[in-house]
Amino acid sequence: MKEILVVDDSATMRRMVMASLRDLKNVNFKEANNGLEAIEQLVIAPVDLMILDLNMPDLHGLEVLQFVRSHQSYTSIPIIVLTTRGDESSRNAALAAGASRYLTKPFEPRSFALAAQELLNQNLCQL
Repeated sequence: MKEILVVDDSATMRRMVMASLRDLKNVNFKEANNGLEAIEQLVIAPVDLMILDLNMPDLHGLEVLQFVRSHQSYTSIPIIVLTTRGDESSRNAALAAGASRYLTKPFEPRSFALAAQELLNQNLCQL
């Protein structure tokens, strides 16, 4: 079973993300309401894919991304940044910090699911 951690301060957006990925096989979802919760969940049990918002209270998504990429145990976790920030500087900052994909809201569910499946498959090949 693959574990996907959905990190967004909006419960509605977390539900939309999970609904978009519901057709992926053998997937279990975890949720985090902010960056600190996301890091806590990673420490408890690493995941196979993270969907990460940038604009969150307590800890910005870029800080979460930098934390994940700076710890050896988590460097192979693919991360999709899913944000309302469509500007080039935010995109470049996230990709430079180690985001696997950068997608903006609103998103097209099928394309989003394909990107998630592709990253899960790549992660499987790295094991």
